[in-house]
Amino acid sequence: MIDEAKIQRINELAKKAKSPEGLTEAEVQERALLRREYVEAVKASLRAQLDNTYIVDEQGNKRKLEPKKGGPKQ
Repeated sequence: MIDEAKIQRINELAKKAKSPEGLTEAEVQERALLRREYVEAVKASLRAQLDNTYIVDEQGNKRKLEPKKGGPKQ
């Protein structure tokens, strides 16, 4: 889980990148690191949600949602 302060920092860097002054090299690297962390947190959250998803058929049988074969590796 990524905290609110890091999301706020990502937004600050995005705003600064669009400004005429732009980002310094250190800020570009910081932004890349924060973005990677954010993407990984979103992926982990989605995986956790899918791991707790069940399919219920017409007869009321409940089965766990299985990963698609040949899908991306975790």
